[in-house]
Amino acid sequence: MISRRDFIQTATVGGSLIGTMGLSALWSETANAAAVSASQKSEWIDAHVHVWTPDIKKYPLSDSYKVSDMAPPSFTPEELFAHCKPQGVTKVVLIQMSFYGFDNQYMLDCMEKHPGVFSGVAIVDENKPDLKMTMSSLGKKGVRGFRLYTDRDKASQWKDSAGMKEMWRHAAETGQSMCLLANPDALPFVNSMCEQYPKTRVVVDHFARIGVSGTIDKAALDDLCRLAKYDNVFVKTSAFYALGKKKAPYQDLGPMIQRLVKEFGAKRLMWASDCPYQVVEGHNYANSIGLIRDQLDFLTSEDKQWMLRGTAERVFF
Repeated sequence: MISRRDFIQTATVGGSLIGTMGLSALWSETANAAAVSASQKSEWIDAHVHVWTPDIKKYPLSDSYKVSDMAPPSFTPEELFAHCKPQGVTKVVLIQMSFYGFDNQYMLDCMEKHPGVFSGVAIVDENKPDLKMTMSSLGKKGVRGFRLYTDRDKASQWKDSAGMKEMWRHAAETGQSMCLLANPDALPFVNSMCEQYPKTRVVVDHFARIGVSGTIDKAALDDLCRLAKYDNVFVKTSAFYALGKKKAPYQDLGPMIQRLVKEFGAKRLMWASDCPYQVVEGHNYANSIGLIRDQLDFLTSEDKQWMLRGTAERVFF
């Protein structure tokens, strides 16, 4: 399974991404927030955020993780709001944090505490016999998708997995999404699943990690764009801190975004920050949303409305 730790370690060049936001970064956030005009403070949606609490007694970690893996040590909804609300973000899609494994309770409690603010993407065990009931039950609590970690080896086994096939079939019935944290080498197998389950909604996270190496691989981007032929496939333009040059204002990612707009259309793209990783080690929230909102001239006003709100609202709310 590809973990969050693997992604962060791969994405980081010349140092660790782990750490809390320093005073200078906080100052940058404040200054950027003050510069946002009233016209820009629309009700945007962040389609990908992780939250967790240092209260491991109430919300124990999975056996695969230890407290030292929680970096930053805390990222609660209140800490998130300090970053997103000044930028006009009023709704957020919470992605179950790997620290908690299949125990989605902290995410669900956050959703219940802030009604109308959060939607959720859970992690479930596809090998459990009550899979369909679990998916439906979570759906009643606001869960609109299920996260799947995948690379080439794992995705190649999906066609032979009874549980995975049941997930894809049942998601089509419930309107829930398969949300893929996928490596580029998994995309041909994702294509096969989309062909087999065309009514199942699929959301590809973080451009399928194209650009983690520091360059945008054309062949991988071609594979991602081949998924555009399936009407139910969506892509998150997200995790800018980890892709390409990994440096604000992230304009080097513009050509990849432009290609996706051409192939998928803005109505099937959604912006996301991937907090808290977007707000550590010199990166900040304003620069993430600012790439879509302010920096890319080829995006029309309508494109921005879809990418910053409409698509995520359609899929997750």
